[in-house]
Amino acid sequence: MPLQRLCHQRPASILARIGLGTAALWLGVATGADAPVNNYPTAARVEYVNECIANQRDSLANVYQCSCVIDRIADTLTYDDFVESITFARYAGLPGEAGGIFRDSDDGRKRAKRYRELELEAYKACGLNKP
Repeated sequence: MPLQRLCHQRPASILARIGLGTAALWLGVATGADAPVNNYPTAARVEYVNECIANQRDSLANVYQCSCVIDRIADTLTYDDFVESITFARYAGLPGEAGGIFRDSDDGRKRAKRYRELELEAYKACGLNKP
């Protein structure tokens, strides 16, 4: 039976079709699995990968390498730390008062530096050159 059709049936009908033992095993795996510690939202990963590809001369051949980079970053930084760090790193170069909040605080400089180093290491490990 095609999976799509199986998904549209009632749970009792599904259990009858695949057997109680198999269903119990499947439900245990589906509900008991732990999520990764730093599970970023899919949209954030896609945005990062698209940006990375654009920086690599718009070559879709780099999709796996760019995905590797964000995966390595996610192994180290929580999503909240990633958002803060990338924000400080990107906006520290803003001129005038607008950029002051990003470049003048010690915490901001540390976060930006750590992010840039982590990203550079990830680029190297994944076989990309940082633009």
